[in-house]
Formats: sequence, structure tokens, C-alpha cells
Amino acid sequence: MKRTEMISRLEDNKGEWDIIIVGGGATGVGIAIDAASRGYQVLLLEQSDFAKGTSSRSTKLIHGGVRYLQQGNVSLVLEALEERGLLLENAPHLVHNLLFVVPNYDWWEGPFYGIGLKLYDVLAGKRGFGASKNLSKEKTIKHIPTVEKKGLRGGVIYHDGQFDDSRLVINMAQTAAEQGGTLLNYFKVIDLIKKDGQTCGVITRDEESEKEYELKAKVVINATGVFSDAIRKMDFNDARPLVKPSQGIHIVLDKSFLPGDSAIMVPHTDDGRVLFAIPWHDKVLVGTTDTAVDRSDLEPLAQEEEIDFVITHAARYLTKDPTRADVLSVFAGLRPLISGEDAMETAALSRDHSLSISRSGLVTIAGGKWTTYRKMAQDTVKQAAMIAHLESRECVTKNLHIHGYHKHSERFGDLALYGSDAPQIQDLFREKKEYSEKLAPEFSTSAGEVVWAVRHEMARTVEDFLSRRTRCLLLNARASVEAAPVVADLMAKELGMGKKWKKEQVREYEELARGYIVS
Repeated sequence: MKRTEMISRLEDNKGEWDIIIVGGGATGVGIAIDAASRGYQVLLLEQSDFAKGTSSRSTKLIHGGVRYLQQGNVSLVLEALEERGLLLENAPHLVHNLLFVVPNYDWWEGPFYGIGLKLYDVLAGKRGFGASKNLSKEKTIKHIPTVEKKGLRGGVIYHDGQFDDSRLVINMAQTAAEQGGTLLNYFKVIDLIKKDGQTCGVITRDEESEKEYELKAKVVINATGVFSDAIRKMDFNDARPLVKPSQGIHIVLDKSFLPGDSAIMVPHTDDGRVLFAIPWHDKVLVGTTDTAVDRSDLEPLAQEEEIDFVITHAARYLTKDPTRADVLSVFAGLRPLISGEDAMETAALSRDHSLSISRSGLVTIAGGKWTTYRKMAQDTVKQAAMIAHLESRECVTKNLHIHGYHKHSERFGDLALYGSDAPQIQDLFREKKEYSEKLAPEFSTSAGEVVWAVRHEMARTVEDFLSRRTRCLLLNARASVEAAPVVADLMAKELGMGKKWKKEQVREYEELARGYIVS
């Protein structure tokens, strides 16, 4: 997947696209896979990098949603559990089973959560990841050695899925491209084209060359998540808000806070949310919060109160109490919740997805959750095809392997996340000795991965590589800053850029990383 080739595909098409998708997160790229695999002529445009927004800032879980079961939203849980199973089958190099422990400190918690999680197992059916069961105090401690032992009565274990979110989006984009789709990052849609009151295309600008394009389409799909209303206002300036963003943050700690392979799930925090402490990339991820925000930013920042909230709750359940000095990185993400006129709290808003069609025929898909991206895409393409009067074709994504598919990618060690691409990266390491050298002592990432990301994964900036092609920024923000000059140098050679570009890239990255460092 090369950006120059994608631009050539764009410019070679002198006619009308079947579908133009605006937005390069999980939802938009999922739609691109679905539509392209049905044989439609598809173009996706992303204003920044793939997964720049919400899709790279999740809790890294592919799950049915225990919280939604508590709320009685059984249909959403059923759908998510089905999709969870399909993702494990289609992307086993990125999705795996993770054992969770719910520690119990009151007499009623064991039977209460035990029964609820048995229902979770039943709803998963044949796609279940493993059976839940009650644990004694001793076995709870064996699974979670650092769990707070004062007042501990026991625990309940259950199984769910874990993944690397931005890596999956990149592999999904490669899948869509292999199916014939055209996908471009750093292409911003600046207006919609209309004819006789109907949306029939977009005006877009290549943010690198500043060249503008007028592109025609039989239907345009708005899949921009928390930015959905901005596109809808291009359609009709008086469009009522559809999305209300909610912010959630995560902190990253050293592995010593949660040794072992099991995660902790706290079913009820002070604000009514579920709290997770999860082993991830040899670190510990703790979150999340639920904070209403007034605006949607490409680079949201964690609020001081949110950081303190997560640290305080983590300390309640861990014998080793984290402090602000222990936080290796903090990152914030926005949820595209469907707005309700009477809903005053974001916790009350819907995670179900919503399809809306404007008077001009603009299709907007909003809401939903990461786990159900494939089903959201299926529903959206079906509706868009009807509006565009496209030939009806069956969805084939249930059994479509995601790029990188490999059943035993663990054999590739540090390159396991690349799946079937790993042998080619190993070949790349053999080209030059320096390609196998690590970027920094804190990371397992090698220099050759930078070269691979530029050549095959459309990485265009230092941030693209350190934040989304790898997860260095999220795992240790300070250490990633130290690696930035090396990354800039490697990328400049591949992209044909000079000293000025390198200097600017390092400066921009340092400024960005400051928002991930807790002082």
C-alpha cells in the first residue's frame, strides 16, 4: 500500500466513483473493505492519518461489553460477542484471548457477578473465548499477585478479547486496497458537491501538495466519528447535532504494577463506569473516564482531574499504589456517542450505531463501538448501495481474512503484530545491518520497521510511525521523544526529504508528546 500508487488510482479515474467515504478510522476503513470486496468502485479520504482519532485511543479491547449487559442492552452485547468471535478468526495476529479477574470485597459480589458473567458466556455461545468461574481468595491472588488483599473475599474470572487498535486499522486499510479500494491519508474534504439539491461528490485537498480535486460519486458516506456534524453542516448548515463527544483517558504504567497475564476489571467506579487494568505490550494500561466535552479535537488532552481519578481508583485495587511520577504516558480519546435530547450525562447516551440519510442523500454513520465495526460497515454499504442504485451484492466480510492473517504469528517474536508480513520485514533487516538495530533501549521496535512503514503502510510523519504504526508514544512518551530524531532521519531518506523537514518533524513531535507526559 503506497500513497503514490493510491494517488495514481485517484487521478486515473476520470469518471464517477460508486462510493466516496469520508473518514479513515475503523468505521470508514471497515466500510471501504466491505464495499470494495463487493466489487464497488470505492474511494476513502482521511484528513489526517488513518486511525488518528478515536480508533487509536481505545482501551484495546475487542469485547461484548459487560457494562452494556448491566444496562440491559442485550442486543448490543449479542452483536458485539458475535463480531468479537469473527475478529479472532479473521485477524488472529492482532486479536487474542485475555483473562479478566473481577476482585470481590463484599459478600454479595461473588454470586452477583458470577451469575452475570455466566449469562455473558451463554450469549457468546459457540464463539465464546472461555468459561467464567468463581475463584477463592487464594486463586484470585495467584492470578493477580498485586491485587489489594485487605478485605478481599475472592474473585470471578471471565474471558474477553484484546487487540492493537491502530495496527488493525492499518491492516484493514491494506485489506481494502487489496480488494481494489483507493484509500488516501492527508486528503481533507473541504466541501461537498451538489447537483439539483443532491450530494454527488466532494472537493478534497491533498494536504501535502495542496492540490485540490473535484470528485464525483453516486453516494457519499460520512464516517468521521466525532467530526460527523462538521461534514453534515457542509451538507446543510442548519443540521441538528447528531453526535455528543465524551472523553475517556488511559494511563500507562510499568509492568510491575500488574505482573502476569491477567487483567483486572472493576465493574463500578465512582462515576458509574467500568475500570480496567490490562497488560498490554509489556506495560499496564489503566482506564477509563467518562467526561463530557464541548468540542471535538484531533488531539484531545487528558484533564488533570481525569488523571487523578484513574490513579486514585487504580490505587484502591493494587498493593503498589501508582503516583503521577509512575505514569509513562497518558492519552485521551473521544467517543462518538449518539446524542439524545433528554440525555444529560454521556453515560446515558447510546453506543448503538445510527445511520442517517439527509435530504441530499448524504449517508452518515455514527456511534457504535470498535468491536462492531464490520457489522456497522455491512449496514452502511447496504443502505448506500440502495441510495446510489448500485447493483445489489452480498456482503462477504464475515469470512474475509484481514491483511497479515497468521494463526501462529507469535513465532515471529517482536514482529508478531505484523503477522504474515513479518518474514518480509526480517528480509528487510538483512538488507542493512542498521535496520535490525533498536530505536531506543525502552522499545523492541527496530529501525527497519520505520522503512517498512514508509514503503508499505503509508506512514508520512514521525508521529504516524511512533504513535500508530508502532505504539511507542503511548507506551513511554519521554522515551519516544528520544527516538524521534532517528525516526525522522530514516523517514527523510525514504521520502526524499531534507534537513529542514527533519528538524520540523522532530519539533512537531516533541510538542505533541508533551501532551502525553504527566508532570
